[in-house]
Amino acid sequence: MYKIGMIGDRESTLCFLPLGFSVTEVNSAEEAAKALRQMAATQEYAAIFVAEDLARLIPEELDRYKDAPLPAVTVIPGRAGGEGYGLAQLRKAVERAVGTDILK
Repeated sequence: MYKIGMIGDRESTLCFLPLGFSVTEVNSAEEAAKALRQMAATQEYAAIFVAEDLARLIPEELDRYKDAPLPAVTVIPGRAGGEGYGLAQLRKAVERAVGTDILK
């Protein structure tokens, strides 16, 4: 059975523990990129969520997984709320898949 992971700072990840997510607390872009690579390398994760504030700092790392079927790497708002980066990434993925921006 696949796992679901969450990468972010302590405040962003705490609420995912009771849901059974594998949580990795990080405080820098380097730590976030390393955690993402390690989770993906295990091939145990179906989905990995990355807090938006950190995801903005590692776009090239996220791009490595954009065409892979697994893990599905998704940017979600962190403790500070959403800044639009996650939605922009989702828009790009949907447009790539269907040929137009249907999320207007």
